[in-house]
Amino acid sequence: MFSNIDLEKLLSLFKYIPDDPLLFSTAEFLFFFFAFLVFYAAFSKSRNFRVYLIIVFSLFFYYKAAGLYFLLLVFSSVFNFYAGKSIQSSGESYLKKKMLLIASVAVNIGVLFYFKYTNFFIDIVNHIKSSAITPLDIFLPVGISFFTFKALSYVIDVYLEKMEAEKSFRDFLLYVSFFPNILAGPIDRAPEFLPQVKQDLQIPEIYIGRGIFLIISGLFKKVVIADYIGVNFVDRIFEMPTRYTGVENLLAVYGYALKVYCDFSGYSDIAIGIALLMGFKLMENFNSPYQASSIAEFWRRWHISLSSWFLDYLFRPLQMKFRSLRTLGNASALIVTFLICGLWHGASYTFVLWGAVHGLMMAIALFTKKPRQKFYEKLGISNSKVLHAFQVFITFHLIAVTWVLFGAANFSAAMDMFSQIFSYFKGGVFPQFVQAYPVVLALIITGYILHFVPKSVELKVSELITRTPLPAKAFILAVAIWVVAQAKSADLQPFIYFQF
Repeated sequence: MFSNIDLEKLLSLFKYIPDDPLLFSTAEFLFFFFAFLVFYAAFSKSRNFRVYLIIVFSLFFYYKAAGLYFLLLVFSSVFNFYAGKSIQSSGESYLKKKMLLIASVAVNIGVLFYFKYTNFFIDIVNHIKSSAITPLDIFLPVGISFFTFKALSYVIDVYLEKMEAEKSFRDFLLYVSFFPNILAGPIDRAPEFLPQVKQDLQIPEIYIGRGIFLIISGLFKKVVIADYIGVNFVDRIFEMPTRYTGVENLLAVYGYALKVYCDFSGYSDIAIGIALLMGFKLMENFNSPYQASSIAEFWRRWHISLSSWFLDYLFRPLQMKFRSLRTLGNASALIVTFLICGLWHGASYTFVLWGAVHGLMMAIALFTKKPRQKFYEKLGISNSKVLHAFQVFITFHLIAVTWVLFGAANFSAAMDMFSQIFSYFKGGVFPQFVQAYPVVLALIITGYILHFVPKSVELKVSELITRTPLPAKAFILAVAIWVVAQAKSADLQPFIYFQF
């Protein structure tokens, strides 16, 4: 028999604890996910049971991450399901169809605005009017930006007749609440995801091998690299940059660029890997972004699901509006898109500035594209590997500089970091840094080496895992989890993009 204490501990696993959310990198998640997989495999031939099982687990997973705000997720699913049906049933009435779209977009953005931006705009009003409006006590539900954008893309696709409105609310609820990508993406599209819900369960061997590889890769990126260098070095510098020399601040910039990549791509890897083990294929979200040779290419490689969302639903419509302005119109559309992209990432002036800088760099690249190409051709280096390497080097450093705005607590802290780097460098401190932080330095170097390894090497490792027998796959995964557990910090380190 269970003692009262044992029973309380067991029941506490099913309760929402604000300081102990259910994350992929926790032992608690592994426990629940293993139990889920047992039932999932046992009833693999019953599509109805599988769908309901995923929905129940997804809602439970979100409840453990956001508490009663899981009801907001249910509301979003109900509202957008019927919004899609209403838009489709409006028939030939263009005005009715348009008004329904505007109403559904307004509700989705309104909900997102209330939770995420109310206090930000109260702060703006207070500054402009010198007023003292008290900020509201608002809890930001984790992942709200992600599931809102998933639902919005569905409604817009139905309006544009890229797909028919989903007939099954059950299947639509699964799409919106699907637990692997509910908290931080990828932001999958309904036309690609919903057909997979309706198929018989098929989990090819390549899915299992690739899934295990991505889970291992994601855990290593997140726990071993991102969390370790963050807790033991990077976070300290970003919190109080003036206490450290320019050398340490510069190394923290490189460290943060690696941390934010490993943290977010690590989550995406785990999410995609878990989905593959369940027979679902989510869209790729990262493709070695620091190998990009331009800012535009960086955004084709970084957070691909969000970049393509803004491209399809914001930039292209704006581009059509500004088409009479030609290049100036495209540049304007880019700047507006990236301003909104910055605001999407957070209700902060630094995020807006971060987005504006990216939009401005993209606009400048657009205006200078032809002159640069002619200049390279004149020098005879237009297809040179040296030029490509130089472009990758410059692009990476431009991105790294903007990450300071992204990671700093405020604009003043960002300027302090730049000030320390340019006015208090103290190069002689580097040997002391190597002596004091050997593991941090080794992980930063390792992280960048792995990032620049050719894609073919990653695919070969993935194929090798795929070819190994199932017991060997399980052993490899178990060893990887054990290694990650040894490197894990004592305090819970939530994924960076959970705040968005």
